[in-house]
Amino acid sequence: MGYGKHFLSEEKPQIDQEKLNSIVRHALVEDIGKGDITTQLVISPEKEKEIEADILVKEDCIVCGLQVMERVFKTVDSKVTVEVKAREARKVKKGKVIAHVRGKASSIITAERVALNLLSMLCAVATKTREFVNKIEPYKVKITDTRKTIPGVRELQKYAVRIGGGFNHRMSLDEMILMKDNHIRVTEGYTKLPSVPKGFKIEIEVQNIEEFKHALRFKPDVIMLDNMQLKDIKKAVKIRNNTTFDSHHPRTKLEVSGGINLKNIRNIAASGVEIISIGELTHSIEATDISLDVK
Repeated sequence: MGYGKHFLSEEKPQIDQEKLNSIVRHALVEDIGKGDITTQLVISPEKEKEIEADILVKEDCIVCGLQVMERVFKTVDSKVTVEVKAREARKVKKGKVIAHVRGKASSIITAERVALNLLSMLCAVATKTREFVNKIEPYKVKITDTRKTIPGVRELQKYAVRIGGGFNHRMSLDEMILMKDNHIRVTEGYTKLPSVPKGFKIEIEVQNIEEFKHALRFKPDVIMLDNMQLKDIKKAVKIRNNTTFDSHHPRTKLEVSGGINLKNIRNIAASGVEIISIGELTHSIEATDISLDVK
């Protein structure tokens, strides 16, 4: 797909398996340290036995991260079996058993916290995203995430946004050119765009109509309307719609960012913009309540 492969991609949500393995390994090293000393003392080799446990959601949510959860258990002990009882991306009700786990007691108990931490986070991101996506129907606006993610788990969080019905912005700084306010302040403004390598999209952030008119002169791929009031967003849409574009400069898309919530997003979606980016999808979610209950 080349540079900017994640930006508004229509491809089926998927997780890079190499990155998933790395995330899981790091999480387990962080959590287990030199060893699960409590489990080792309580469940000595002569007391080891096979157990079964249910993974249960304790609130309504969108299911996300089943393969992540399974990878945690399998990394701790490849002989642990995970029987999935729900479908990824589907809404489930409080009390639903979404997976059944079977294996050595010590393995399941040692893997439990990391498995649930990741699963709870991903369900929360997907559920929050779905709330915003549902709110803007039937407008054809794309809800995207941002780079305001939890360090180390961006790959997983952005996957969860896709599962929730949203889209990804850039995954990392090397995927597209995005001239933000601090870039422009440091360079004291701009009279031309930087020389853009082939294959890269360019986006410019603006904070008022004057800056918007200046940015639109260069006909970038996207202009981000940052923390602008609805009346100015509508004005920017009107100006863009009255601007002539050609085959060399396809119509600039407009992205709204900053201050987006469930109360105002529908009015913003109705304004005529193409993209709404929301940091809240990943940076301030409240983990879904999920438990592992030994039977």
